[in-house]
Amino acid sequence: MRNSKMLFRILVAVVALSLVLAACGPGPSTTPEAPGDATEVLTDEAPAGRSVATFIYTQEFDTLSPLYTDMWFAWTTWQLFLNWAWEYDENNEAFPVLVTEIPSIDNGGISADGMTITMQLRDDLTWSDGEPLTSDDFVFTWEMAVSPTNAVTSSYPYSEIDSVEAPDPQTVVVNFSYPFAPWLATLWHGILPAHVLRPIYEAEGTIDNADWLRNPTVGYGPYVFDEWESGSYVRFVRNENYWGEPANIDEIFIRFVPDDASQVAALQAGDADLGTFPAYSDVPTLQNAGLEIVIQPNGYNEGLFLLVSAERGHPALLDVNVRLAIAMGIDRESINRDLLLGLTRAPASFWDAMPYYNDPPVDLYPYDPEGARQLLDAAGWIDTNDDGVRDKDGVELEIDYGTNIREIRQDVQAVIQQQLAEIGIAVNLFSSDDDIFFASYGEGGPAAIGDYDLMEWSDGPLFPDPDVYYWLCDEIPTDEYPAGSNWFFLCDEELDGLIQLQASQVNPEERQQTISQINQLFHDQVYWIGLWQDPDVWIVSPRLVNVSFSGVTPLFSIAEWEMVEP
Repeated sequence: MRNSKMLFRILVAVVALSLVLAACGPGPSTTPEAPGDATEVLTDEAPAGRSVATFIYTQEFDTLSPLYTDMWFAWTTWQLFLNWAWEYDENNEAFPVLVTEIPSIDNGGISADGMTITMQLRDDLTWSDGEPLTSDDFVFTWEMAVSPTNAVTSSYPYSEIDSVEAPDPQTVVVNFSYPFAPWLATLWHGILPAHVLRPIYEAEGTIDNADWLRNPTVGYGPYVFDEWESGSYVRFVRNENYWGEPANIDEIFIRFVPDDASQVAALQAGDADLGTFPAYSDVPTLQNAGLEIVIQPNGYNEGLFLLVSAERGHPALLDVNVRLAIAMGIDRESINRDLLLGLTRAPASFWDAMPYYNDPPVDLYPYDPEGARQLLDAAGWIDTNDDGVRDKDGVELEIDYGTNIREIRQDVQAVIQQQLAEIGIAVNLFSSDDDIFFASYGEGGPAAIGDYDLMEWSDGPLFPDPDVYYWLCDEIPTDEYPAGSNWFFLCDEELDGLIQLQASQVNPEERQQTISQINQLFHDQVYWIGLWQDPDVWIVSPRLVNVSFSGVTPLFSIAEWEMVEP
C-alpha cells in the first residue's frame, strides 16, 4: 500500500499514467437518482460485533449475472460471490482458483494442436447451498451462453467452442475447431448453477426471466448475496459454506450514490471504506482525510469511436481523410492539460497499455488545424454558402457526437465541438443516462443502433489479452443478432481477416506481429481516436488493511481483506 502512494506521487511528477475521471464502458448501467442533497453523508452503522466494509459505487449494475452484462461494476462484484475459474493478481498474472492448475501444453491441459483444453477442477468446490460445483455446471454455462433463446450480452467466446464435455465431475474438456488464443482471458468468468437454472430453462426455454439473474442467492465465492434495494444498496454476507479460507470481514455493503460529490462526502466523513474513479480535483481532499489512492493498470483508454458505415451515419466519415482531419482538429494536449489538470496523456494506440503490441510504435495524430482544413478541402468538403460549415453535394458536414452524462465527458464534448467548428465541422452534442446510452441494440440504445457519428467511452482490448473480437464484421448488431458488439458498424475485410488470424495464433511472436498490424491499421484508417489513458483508481480507507487490486479481477483478494480501527 505504501508503494501505491509513492506511485501516485511519481505519476503526478512525471505525468506517466492517468487518473480516471470517467467510469469504464461500454455496457448497460444505471446512475440512480437518490433523495436528498447530492453531498449527503451516509450514516449506515454496522451491527455491534460485526465487521462491515462499506463500498461506494457511483453506478448501479443492471444485473449480477454472468453472460448478461458487460458493466465494469458488475464484473468487479463477481469476485465476491462467483469466482472465475482462474483470476489475476496485483501484477495481472493468472492464478488457479476453481481449477487445480491452469492448463498448458507442458501439463497436458492443452492438446498438441491447440484445439482442446482440459481442466481439472478442485474436488472440494461447493455452492453456498451445499450442492457440489462440478463439471456439469461448466457445461451448462456454455449451453446457456450459446442458446439462441437466451438474450445474453454476447455469446463470445463461448460461440467459438465446438463442444464442452464432462467425462467426470472434476474434468472439463473444451473443444475448439481451431486453436483459440484468447481463451485464458475470456473463458469461465463466473459459472451458472445448473441445479438452480436448468429446471427453469427446461420449463420456459430460456433463463432470461430467472430470478437468480438479479437475486443470485446461490453462489460459491467467499461471500453470498443477501439483498438488493434498487437505487440504494446491495448487501453480501460471508459464505459460511465457502470451500476456501473463510473471509475475514463479515459483510460487504455496497451503497449506490448518484455522483462523485456523494462519494467524496461519504469517504471523507469516514462513512465508507472503499470508492473508485475520483475526479483528480477531489484527490487532495481525499488524501487530506487520510485516504489512500491506489492506481492499477487495466488496459483501458478513453477515446472516440467513429461510425464508419455506408448504411448509417454521416457519409463524410467513409473518407479516411475526413476521419484524419477530425483527429488533427482535436487538441488532445489541451484537453489533458486543462480539463484533466495535466495528469493524463493521450494514448496513441488502442493497445497503449500493452506496448508489446506496438511494434513499431504508432504516432499520436498531431494537432494541426491548418492541415485538417487542407485535408477537408482536398476531400471536396468546402463551405460553399459561407455559413461556417463545410458541405459537399448539398450535404452539410454536421455530425452527431454522443456519450453518457459523466461530467468530464460532457466537458470534453464542449471543447471538441468548439475545436471542430474552427475547421468547418458542425457538431451536435448528445448525452444520456448510462442505462440509455449503453443500452443494447435490442433495447434501442442510441450508440448500439448507430445514432451517433462519434461516440465516447473508455475501452480496451480483452486485457490482459490483446483480442478485439468486437470489431469483427459478424459482430455488427442486427435484428437477428441484437447482441452484436460492433456498435461502429464497421466491416473492413482486411481488419476482419487479421482479427480472426490473431485469435488462432498460439505462437506469441506471430500473434504479436499480427496485433501490431491491426494496431497500425487502426491508426492509418483512423477507426479510433484516443483521448486519455484510463487505469483503475481506488480510494481506500485506513480501516481496510491487507488490500490489493488487480486490473482484471479487481477484488481477487477480497477474502483476505481485514477491518481494523484506524
